[in-house]
Amino acid sequence: MRDTQKMALIGGAAAVVVGATGFGVYALVGGDGEDSGKGSVTASGDGKGQEKVKKSPPSAAEVRTTAKRFLTAWSSGDAKKAAALTDDKAQAARSLKGFHDEAHVSKVKLTPDSASGAQVPFGVTAQISYAQQTSTWTYPSSLKVVRDDKSGDAVVQWKPTVINPKLKDGQSVKTGKAGTPPIKAVDRNGALLSKSEHPMLGNILDDLRRRYGDKTDGTPGVETRIVDAKGNDTGTTLRTLSKGEPGELKTTLDKDMQVAAEQSVKGKPKASAVALQPSTGEVRAVANSPADGFNNAFNGSLAPGSTMKVISSAMLLDKGLASPDKPHPCPKYVEYGGWKFQNDDKFEIKNGTFAQSFARSCNTAFISQAKELQDGDLSKEAREVFGIGANWQVGTGTFDGSVPVQSDAQMAASLIGQGSVRMNPLNMASVAATVQSGSFKQPVIVSPKLDDRTLAKAARSMKPQVHSDLKGLMKLTANSGTAAQPMAGLDGDVGAKTGSAEVDGQKKPNAWFTAYNGDTAVAAVVPESGHGNENAGPVVRKILDAAS
Repeated sequence: MRDTQKMALIGGAAAVVVGATGFGVYALVGGDGEDSGKGSVTASGDGKGQEKVKKSPPSAAEVRTTAKRFLTAWSSGDAKKAAALTDDKAQAARSLKGFHDEAHVSKVKLTPDSASGAQVPFGVTAQISYAQQTSTWTYPSSLKVVRDDKSGDAVVQWKPTVINPKLKDGQSVKTGKAGTPPIKAVDRNGALLSKSEHPMLGNILDDLRRRYGDKTDGTPGVETRIVDAKGNDTGTTLRTLSKGEPGELKTTLDKDMQVAAEQSVKGKPKASAVALQPSTGEVRAVANSPADGFNNAFNGSLAPGSTMKVISSAMLLDKGLASPDKPHPCPKYVEYGGWKFQNDDKFEIKNGTFAQSFARSCNTAFISQAKELQDGDLSKEAREVFGIGANWQVGTGTFDGSVPVQSDAQMAASLIGQGSVRMNPLNMASVAATVQSGSFKQPVIVSPKLDDRTLAKAARSMKPQVHSDLKGLMKLTANSGTAAQPMAGLDGDVGAKTGSAEVDGQKKPNAWFTAYNGDTAVAAVVPESGHGNENAGPVVRKILDAAS
């Protein structure tokens, strides 16, 4: 019998054995005896056989056969055999074994669906057994069959998502006592803040549980959770075997303002807002749309546009390069560092003052002063007075703003919130709060007494005259400048600044608005929407009204 005939018989026998022992996966192949995906054998010129490695994508038959073999091996508990059918045998073996040992999955049934090209969806029904507790866990997953570059075999492309679609690289599944007890988050007055009622707080509440659950009087339950490569809890629960007893965690949030913030951004494709109390730095509300999207309010990194002029003005006032009632240039154009800057609609203010330029958001009034500045002046002002980039310890994850040292045209662009300056609503609400109170108070969402964390501090407060002048500029803007329409009807100690940040590739700029009224400061951004007063202003106003 020739070698090629022997191989064909052996391959056929193997297919029959696998088909007979499949566990919930027979329908995937149907016993049709099609190509198993092995490299073919050809005769070379010297009469010796050599293996020809396939390079073409796996055929439909190879996809079905490979997926069947993998799922059969996995469901039978043979992690090593299943891993051998993947393109990363070592990692697949570790992950599949961990699914059994660490996730405490005692049995698993895998139910394939019809393949779509190289992709094979399948259902997972896992039985979890832990400390005399059992639970059935059902969810969908999928795998992809690819051609192995070296052997030419059809293999399963290994990714953590094969085990569970919510897994990312380096993550795994673990069952046991939850690392932290569940929490019952309440606002500053004791009102309950649940994820079901406030889905926009979902990610933040999960993070607060991870950080502070063990500092409450709660007790952990037994859960199947996602952990990172070091075994640290990521805060994502996949299955609950038994609920723990939640411990109460008091936040600085105000439920009425939180509701208003959520309503103010709801329905917008993208929008974020934050409210702070200037006298304390406490976060009163935080909202994002969509509710299950990225937390731009705390973690966003966006050019703030003309709202940055609040910090730039503080610097110019401090250096004596501007004074509210003194003449200040606001031409149509200014060139600096090889760039030509202009105002919105190319307006100009002839024989105007700096106060008029600020209230109307004149770009060239700021760019014209670039020649008088050192490259690091704006960065120094932002950090030393407004605490930007000073490693804030809010109580949850945040991006704390960035005003890098730049030169030439980029330095000039930074003065009007473009260039490489990056902020989010938390940062800009803090900027407005700093103007209102006269000194930076790091934002917090839970009391630092809970974990004895050290809050960031600014190196200095604003000089009294600078503070007074800057408040006057923001009040003028709120009363009769670009922020007048959203702020109309608010009396007393008010101030505001608008912003529109141009972004490459966007048809419309990102709309910004930051303001304060009494002991409340709010900032909002509505990406790709247009001008700040028209789009972000109403968001801020609704929250300010809820605080009054």
